[in-house]
Amino acid sequence: MVALGFWPDGAFDPGGVLEVLARPRVHRVAWFTVWSASAATLLSVVLGMPAAFALHRLAIPGRRLVRAALLVPFVLPTVVVGVAFRELLGESGPLGFLGLDGTPVAIIAGLVFFNVAVVVRAVGAAWESLDPRPGEAAAALGATPWQVFRTVTLPALRPAVVGAASVVFLFCATAFGIVLTLGGVRYATVETEIYLLTTTLFDLQAAAALSVLQLLVVTVLLALAARLRAVPDPSAHRAVVRARGVRVPDVPAVAATGVLLLAVAAPIATLVAGSLQTTEGWGLDNYRALTTTGDDGALLVPVTEALVTSLRTAVDATWMALLFGLVVGIVVTRRSHTRTERRVRSVLDGFFMLPLGVSAVTLGFGFLITLDRPPVDLRDSALLVPIAQALVALPLVVRTIVPVLAGIDDRQRQAAASLGATPWRALLTVDLPALWKPLVAASGFAFAVSLGEFGATAFLARDERPTVPVVIFRLIGHPGEMNYGMALAASVVLAAATAVVVLAVERLRVPSVGAF
Repeated sequence: MVALGFWPDGAFDPGGVLEVLARPRVHRVAWFTVWSASAATLLSVVLGMPAAFALHRLAIPGRRLVRAALLVPFVLPTVVVGVAFRELLGESGPLGFLGLDGTPVAIIAGLVFFNVAVVVRAVGAAWESLDPRPGEAAAALGATPWQVFRTVTLPALRPAVVGAASVVFLFCATAFGIVLTLGGVRYATVETEIYLLTTTLFDLQAAAALSVLQLLVVTVLLALAARLRAVPDPSAHRAVVRARGVRVPDVPAVAATGVLLLAVAAPIATLVAGSLQTTEGWGLDNYRALTTTGDDGALLVPVTEALVTSLRTAVDATWMALLFGLVVGIVVTRRSHTRTERRVRSVLDGFFMLPLGVSAVTLGFGFLITLDRPPVDLRDSALLVPIAQALVALPLVVRTIVPVLAGIDDRQRQAAASLGATPWRALLTVDLPALWKPLVAASGFAFAVSLGEFGATAFLARDERPTVPVVIFRLIGHPGEMNYGMALAASVVLAAATAVVVLAVERLRVPSVGAF
């Protein structure tokens, strides 16, 4: 991407990049990206904080189930979220009277729906382990609940809040499927603009310039967020505090959590209801049509065949992400003997986290322009899409495995080695017993992410081997009631598959997953 942007004809030419960045449309796209991501981040934090408190500090019946339900939107395919909000806010939808379909408000609502779980889980995990005694002491001295929260609790939670907000902002700024589905080309972000420049205008230099700019901005934001989170966390080495019963001052937080749960359920329920509506009333016609190619040959292959392709791709992407993530985890958590070695491991850890903030579209575009010529020409390879999806899932795998590996006492490995165990035997007897649950959880998240990945796959999937998210986007782009009904049905199938995987992973109760 750097070479294509700055050396388009083999000679250094930064003028092309500057010309792209000076375009008025690029300015509008960049501004919309920043303010929509900022608004969605603010709303996610405001809505997620009460739920984080209620679900992690209060003994509410069924709170584990509610946690899992709020986590499902985060792993739903972005194109499914977009379709669900179109069905909810469209003219014939339950909230169609608000006239929000195709507006920035719809985009921001979709982004909040998708990302509020990050705040709930990350801040809730920190809140769960805060020592309650400083707050109780402040209350005993006459502080009101709001004063206790503002002067005691919030400062202690700042690292977790800043970390969650930075991740949410990155996810919102690099959102693709939601913006493309709800905003089209009228409300474009940097993400969708790269896609438009590549697939429609064939302006690869401009797309490369925006991709490089996005990569630089994301790197700076990640470094800034890391510095802001570097404040000592008072809950870092403290056991989880037992949840207490609900008191009168807690009622607003519990009520806000209930409202948030309803807000999360509404788009999904509307999507399911829409998939069951046919021209003759209620029925399963839309699901039966998934074995066809739709009206007027909208698809080259049926949705059922695309589902098989998605499952095969997800299996390949999962084992790739697990294998590479395990290697990265072992490398960055092994004991460093020198300061230089410690710095190298830290840089490697940050490097392999870049796909968390770098857009999947940027990754897909990079693959498109890199792996298209000998000696590495993967354009027609069935492994191209799984490799890209494995990179997208890699940060989640690494962030799940690394804390567990770092928490294993290295003296146990040394003791095993002194008794004659080989490094592989030590890995199996010391590391594996502590690691198997996080590995299963990481594989579940990687599988779910691969099933719903749309950004990179939109660039790389062949027309004869599309995945389900690609097929859904093609269906909503072709007119016809049957095509739209098939898109709704396919979205429900895909959402159900990812939800089942996430709920199964949630039952493992792996603490590191909660912090993403």
